[in-house]
Amino acid sequence: MRLTGGQMVCAALLREGVDIAFGLPGGAILPLYQTLPEYPGLRHVLVRHEQNAGHAADGYARATGKVGVCIATSGPGATNLVTPLATAMMDSVPIVAITGQVPRAAIGRDAFQETDTTGITLPITKHNYLVMSAAELPATLKEAFHVARTGRPGPVLIDLPRDVQTERAEFDYPDDIRMRSYRPTLEGHAQMIKRAARLIRDAERPLILAGHGVLISGAMAELRELAEKAQIPVITTLLGISAVNEDHVLSLGMPGMHGWAHNNWAIDRADLLVAVGMRFDDRVTGRISSFAPNAKVVHIDIDPAEVGKNIRVTVPIVGDAKRVLHALAREVEPAVRTEWLQEIDRLRDEHPSYRIRESDGLLPQYVVRELSDATEGNAIVVTGVGQHQMWAAQHYRFTEPGAWLTSGGLGTMGFEVGAAMGAAMGRPDKTVWSIAGDGGFQMTMAELATIVENRVPVKFAILNNNHLGLVRQLQDLFNDGVRVASGYSGNPDFVKLADAYGVWATRVTERGQVRQAIDDAMAHDGPALIDFMVEPEENVYPHVPAGESVAEMLEGPAPEGERAWR
Repeated sequence: MRLTGGQMVCAALLREGVDIAFGLPGGAILPLYQTLPEYPGLRHVLVRHEQNAGHAADGYARATGKVGVCIATSGPGATNLVTPLATAMMDSVPIVAITGQVPRAAIGRDAFQETDTTGITLPITKHNYLVMSAAELPATLKEAFHVARTGRPGPVLIDLPRDVQTERAEFDYPDDIRMRSYRPTLEGHAQMIKRAARLIRDAERPLILAGHGVLISGAMAELRELAEKAQIPVITTLLGISAVNEDHVLSLGMPGMHGWAHNNWAIDRADLLVAVGMRFDDRVTGRISSFAPNAKVVHIDIDPAEVGKNIRVTVPIVGDAKRVLHALAREVEPAVRTEWLQEIDRLRDEHPSYRIRESDGLLPQYVVRELSDATEGNAIVVTGVGQHQMWAAQHYRFTEPGAWLTSGGLGTMGFEVGAAMGAAMGRPDKTVWSIAGDGGFQMTMAELATIVENRVPVKFAILNNNHLGLVRQLQDLFNDGVRVASGYSGNPDFVKLADAYGVWATRVTERGQVRQAIDDAMAHDGPALIDFMVEPEENVYPHVPAGESVAEMLEGPAPEGERAWR
């Protein structure tokens, strides 16, 4: 069957199980767009900015476990995908991005809207392709989806010259693909698993550090089996949140820069860390030389480049988290660790950073707790980056896996709008709440138009403090209170703004209004927005200063006239 390059792309997307693509057309990608009506099974969502096409594909992928797809034209269309591609790369999210390119004869001649898209995106994609012949497309498309979804997932980009999209060739789509240079290791080394089991047997104060890899591999049941059998408390990284039901007795929450103080102190006292699908990034470890000084480390990860990269590892295990945890749970012996669990309880009592302080004002932590109660902990929660992200991570109680979507590694402000839209379109059976900061929301809020146009019932909770809150906090704590470019004096009226887009909205200024506003938003059959006017000077605690150790952790606000208590 002979097809044009554009027809090949659409046919391949359908064969790969794609049902929705997010994009914005332009001249260099127009032949592909003109083909879309021939494939009614492939839904296209027209975004207002290409960055949000990428974030929507990201949110869709995280919420569904499928590959997200975004489309953009050449030049500025492609460069607008750089931020979402880098976001997906840092957080191991499977995306296939398809970009238009100038005709083959014009490449390298500085043609209108020409950019070296593959060169620009090489460091921020798992793999990318410049396809110079329609005959190459079937194998390239099959390979791209295989690379994106297997091993450690990630974004893949396909750059298509305009004339390749119109060129005809035989469409013989492969049933499978074999790449000699790409064979992810799935099964853990048997001897290493036995060594890890012996370390667990001999440990007195072990901890599991569960990261995003647990969720990616669907290893939640295996994680719980191991934790319960060996009686090991589970700490979840920022991207690992929801890997374990947070109501479980062995669930401790988040560690690191803004993790609970008792978790950081528990890591400091642990004699064994079993790290699964996490990379020991600086926001978890602080100063590496002081991190977990008494602990041996078992590191389980599908990406061999991550094992031992930041932390010295006692037992390295390369493999898929689900398979390795299944084998490890079979190998370990049942254990009782009453003394260790009681010690962690004492640490929790001695370092009660999880408590919300008393205040007559509207505290953002209180808003998040009320939202958690109102949704019974089973909504999909999407955030951007900043104070609102940390409060959501700390105070929302997740009871279902895969319900927490946030930009972890890159720290992308504005992620919350497009990603929430993509998640809601991928999971129409779930309530999706975007907890947003007033700063990040304004970066991508044009997608409210797309949300209304497509009747996507996303609910937005803006924690509005009229600041770049975490920037202001850093300036107050570590720059002698000298605030530079961190406060807003011209925020829009978000309620009027939402009304202009056709979104139901209300404003909350007092504690007593919070729950009713949340209930009203959830009862509304469509998108909704609540502008929570929270305390503008509220800080996120705990706070481990960048590059410092647990010993320098600020556990709460300072008494009057002092810097902070520890």
